[in-house]
Amino acid sequence: MMSAGTDNEGVLRTVSGALLIAGTTSDAGKSVLVAGLCRWLAREGVRTAPFKAQNMSNNSVVTRDGGEIGRAQALQAAACGLEPSVRFNPVLLKPGGDRSSQVVVLGKAVGEVSALSYRERKAGLMEIVLSTLESLRDDYEAVVCEGAGSPAEINLRADDIANMGLARAADLPVLVVGDIDRGGIFAHLFGTLALLDAADQALVAGFVVNKFRGDPALLEPGLGQLRSLTGRPVLGVLPWREELWLDAEDSLSYTADGVIGRPAPPHGDQWLRVAVVRLPRISNATDVEALACEPGVSVRFVTEPSRLADADLVVVPGSKATVEDLKWLRANGLAEAIGRHDGPVLGICGGFQMLGRTIEDAVESRAGTVDGLGLLDVDFRFEPDKTLHRPHGRALGEPVTGYEIHHGRVVRQTGDNLVTLPDGTPEGVLSGRVAGTHWHGLLENDGFRRAFLRWAAGHAGRDGFTPASDTDFAGRRAAQLDVLGDLVADHLDTDAVRALLERGAPAGLRVVPPAGAPPIA
Repeated sequence: MMSAGTDNEGVLRTVSGALLIAGTTSDAGKSVLVAGLCRWLAREGVRTAPFKAQNMSNNSVVTRDGGEIGRAQALQAAACGLEPSVRFNPVLLKPGGDRSSQVVVLGKAVGEVSALSYRERKAGLMEIVLSTLESLRDDYEAVVCEGAGSPAEINLRADDIANMGLARAADLPVLVVGDIDRGGIFAHLFGTLALLDAADQALVAGFVVNKFRGDPALLEPGLGQLRSLTGRPVLGVLPWREELWLDAEDSLSYTADGVIGRPAPPHGDQWLRVAVVRLPRISNATDVEALACEPGVSVRFVTEPSRLADADLVVVPGSKATVEDLKWLRANGLAEAIGRHDGPVLGICGGFQMLGRTIEDAVESRAGTVDGLGLLDVDFRFEPDKTLHRPHGRALGEPVTGYEIHHGRVVRQTGDNLVTLPDGTPEGVLSGRVAGTHWHGLLENDGFRRAFLRWAAGHAGRDGFTPASDTDFAGRRAAQLDVLGDLVADHLDTDAVRALLERGAPAGLRVVPPAGAPPIA
C-alpha cells in the first residue's frame, strides 16, 4: 500500500511498510519513541498502527472486544487515533513470581509458563506473531513495531520472536535507541550492534539517543566516531523532557525521593499526601497517576511502614499475585501499619481483595482460604476464568468508566456501593474511611476523582485542601502524546525514517566484529 503525506515544506512523500524500534536495555525509550513516531505519522495523514510482538508487563488494559494487551500498546494506539486492539500486542507475559508468568495470546490467558517451558512454545507463537503483523501491514500504511528488552540478549536469540528474530522473519529495518541518562551510551549502542550476527546487523540501519540534557554540540564528536566505527548514522538526539512521566512501561518515572510526577502547588493551603504501597508484583501501577496530576496532591510509592506515618491517603494497588503480596505486607510490617492508619484507605483490584475479610484462592497461589486485612467486610473467591470487561456506571454521584482484569470474584459483601452499574448492580465497597474497587482507570474520571479527593481530604482532616476544578486527565495524556510527536518532528531525521519505511534497511551496511563469532576457547 502507498499513502501520500505532506511534510512541513509541502513536499509530497510516500510511506508504506514497517520498522522495528529496538533498545539497548529495558526502559531505554522504545515505548515512548514508538508512541512519538505513531503520533508524528498520524499527524502527517499516514494510517499507522503500533505493534509489539511480545510484551512482559503487569500493566495492561482491556480492549473493546474483551481482550487484554500491554498498556504501552494502548497508549501507542491512542497516538495513532485508534482504539486498543489485541492485534497490537499478540503475546503478553504477566509475571506472577520470580520464575513463572501467565501467557496471554491475542487477548486471552492460555496458561502459566516458566522461563524454560516458554521457550518450547515460541515456535507456535511466532506463527501467530507473523500472521498478526501481516494483517496489520495489509490494513495500515505504516506499522511501528517495538522490540522487547534488548536485541543483544544473545542467550535468547535462537528462539526470539520480538527483536531480531521478528525483524529477520518480517524483513524489518531496525533503529536502536539508547538512554544517555544512564551513562555509557556509545558503548551501549556499539556493543548492541557488535553482538548481533552478520545477518541481524544487516537490518540495523541507525541509532537514536534518548533523554539528552545539555548542548547537542557536545555529543557531535562521539556521534561522528560512532558512525565511523559502525557505518550507521545517529538519526536523532531526543532531549530530556520532564513532563514525560505518564504511562511509563517498565517503571514509573519519579523523582529520587519517590514522588510520582511533578506535583503542582495546592489550590488551598494544605497538601494531600498519598502513599501507594509498591507491591513486589504490582500491576497497573499507573492507576494512581491521575492523582499525581492534581495540584496539591503528592503521590509517592512506599515499601516500608514508616512512610505511612505522615500519609493522609493510603492506596493498595493491584497485584498479579494477590496472596503472595499479602504475605509480603505482613512480613515487612506494612499490613499492621495499614491497619493502624486512621485516615482513608483505597484498595484497587488485588488491593481491594487484600483489604477484605477472606480470599479463597485455588487459582493463583492455590493457598486455599486465607485471611485478608479485614478492613472491609467482603469475601472473595478466585475463579479460573479471568474477568475482562470495560464497564460504566456512577460513583460518588458522577458518571464513570473503567476496566476490569481479575480472577477474584466478590461472593459476599456489606457496606455501601462505591460504584453502581446501570442495572443497579453494585461494584466495590465504601465503608467509612475505607474504599475498594476492582475497576482500573476509575481515578481517570475527572468528576469522580474530584469527589474522591474531597472524600479523602475530609477523612484525613485536611480541611485546607481544595481539589482543582479544571484538571483534565485525558487532556494531559493527549498533550503528552503531542509532545512526543513534536520531539520526533523536531529532533529526528524524519526523511530517513520515511526512507526506511518505504525501502527497508539500506544494502551493504558494514558488519562490525565480532558479529556473532563463536567464543574463544
